[in-house]
Formats: sequence, C-alpha cells, structure tokens
Amino acid sequence: QVELVESGGGLVQSGGSLRLSCAASRRLFTISPMAWYRQVPGKERELVASITTSDSANYGDSAKGRFIIYRDNAKNTLYLEMNSLNPEDTAVYYCHARRPPVSIESGYVEVWGQGTLVTVSS
Repeated sequence: QVELVESGGGLVQSGGSLRLSCAASRRLFTISPMAWYRQVPGKERELVASITTSDSANYGDSAKGRFIIYRDNAKNTLYLEMNSLNPEDTAVYYCHARRPPVSIESGYVEVWGQGTLVTVSS
C-alpha cells in the first residue's frame, strides 16, 4: 500500500551531517525519476535535489555543494546525504517519485512519502 517509506530524520547540530533514506516499491522505483523536497510551515515546498532513473542528478540552489542525492537500484532505496547543515535546513523532508504516464492520454502520477523532520540546532 505504502510506496515510499522514509527514515533518517532527527536532530543534528549546526555543521553536522545526516543521511535520509527512502525505501520505494520496486514497481515505482525502477521507472520513476525521484527527488527530495522540503517544506517549512508557512512556506512553499522546495525542491532539494532530483535524480533520474539513469542517475543524472540535479540540485536546488540551497543544496549545491552540500548535499548528494543517489539511488541504490539493488535496494530500491533513494538517499539524501546532507552535509554542513545549518538551521536554515530545518524542515520536513519528503521523498517524491514521479510515475511516468502509461499512455499519451494519461498524465504523471506524483507519489509522496510521509515526510521526515530534520531539525538543525544552532
């Protein structure tokens, strides 16, 4: 039933590192580009990093040079390695998959994880 299961959130001090994990169902993971988003209450959800099924990665401005997104195809798991964290990184982080259309007439299906809270203390 649940296609994306996240783990790894928690409390970390400024300057520290954290790795988030997202376990996906095989049928979703193998065909879908995936991403990590984050959201702070009162603000729009922000793209942190994305990765294609062929391991081409892109990063939002806030993540460049600090975060690494990668996927383990054998484990059907998406990761976000977060380094040099600062309090501005505090947010709920969401795993995301964009299931491709099955036909010309159909559209993409957006699949979201439940979210995991990352809190960076000063």
